Amino acid sequence: MRRSTDRILTTHVGSLPRPHDLLDLMGKKLSGEPYDKAAYDLRVTRAVREIVAKQAECGIDIVADGEMSKPGFFSYVQERLAGFEPRPGQGPRKFAAEIDAFPEYYEDYFKRAMTGGTVVPIVPLFCAGPVTYVGAEALRQDLENLKAALAGLDRREAFVPSVAPSGVGNNAYYKSDEEFLYAVGEALRTEYLAIVEAGFLVQIDDPFLSDVFIELKSDPAQMRRTADLYVEVTNHALRGIAPEKIRLHTCYGINEGPRIHEAALAEVVGHMLRINAGAYSFEAANARHEHEYHLWETVKLPEGKILMPGVITHASNIVEHPELIAERLTRFARLVGRENVIASADCGFSSQASYKTEVHVTVMWKKLEALVEGARLASRALWQRAA
Repeated sequence: MRRSTDRILTTHVGSLPRPHDLLDLMGKKLSGEPYDKAAYDLRVTRAVREIVAKQAECGIDIVADGEMSKPGFFSYVQERLAGFEPRPGQGPRKFAAEIDAFPEYYEDYFKRAMTGGTVVPIVPLFCAGPVTYVGAEALRQDLENLKAALAGLDRREAFVPSVAPSGVGNNAYYKSDEEFLYAVGEALRTEYLAIVEAGFLVQIDDPFLSDVFIELKSDPAQMRRTADLYVEVTNHALRGIAPEKIRLHTCYGINEGPRIHEAALAEVVGHMLRINAGAYSFEAANARHEHEYHLWETVKLPEGKILMPGVITHASNIVEHPELIAERLTRFARLVGRENVIASADCGFSSQASYKTEVHVTVMWKKLEALVEGARLASRALWQRAA
């Protein structure tokens, strides 16, 4: 994993908007309609090449494939894990406190934004049999596409997102949730290992860890037990993989909204830092969480670890000014060390494959350009100041 040894490096969280013609093909594939598999595979390959080249053109140092082949950052496991079945209308109610506080807003919001334009409906998955990994071929294609897209791009490190065990459906088969989560973790370990063995960083996407501190707030003891279990299962699935090959991303699940019912980073950070990753990505640019940089005045970043705070948000079409981005970065650098900071975004710009993205694609690229310029300004100040 590269570090910010002579300047602040830049990255993002992974998901980027898919081209609409690719979404058309993906929709047919996922809904069981006849589709041209060769044409679909070719379009995915080309989309990865295009999105990687665009990231490089923007100046992003640590790039990804944009999750071009995936219907969603967690829903893609329908194609990768056996033992699950969709059960529409079932499963726990997500973001209940937030939605109950603002029902009119979220009724409209979910229709026009987060889920309104997805290529297929997001249906809860339930485990109905032994969990096994069956996605080797799909994963192989993803890794080969990313390798091919990186050819000729000097000094570009790349990461591949993969969902955390805690984000894979609901248990309706194993004797306990603990047994279920360990089975999921063991299956996903196949994916984690393959990503690292292919020469990429693996990013574990785990917004579900932050969710625990809201969904179980009424039962603090159970809240801590569940968070501890998530950490233990993730570490077990990652065993033997060097931490410097692992990034962890956590966030809060809802994009543009009041967001008053979210966990404070102070509640999550102790569990987050126990996951054996080399770098930690979290929201720090949105207005509900920007003040939390003060947390690092008292929380010690473990030796050798990296923070990847969001310094641009995925939930607003306002393009952050590079000077504000630089200011945000220098705050973190002064608290944890400039070499321990990489500039990132709060979350992915298209966590679900959707025709409607929260931030318009043209605005998103301007945000990433601003991210790079802000990192340049912060680097100039930080390294000149050190001299």
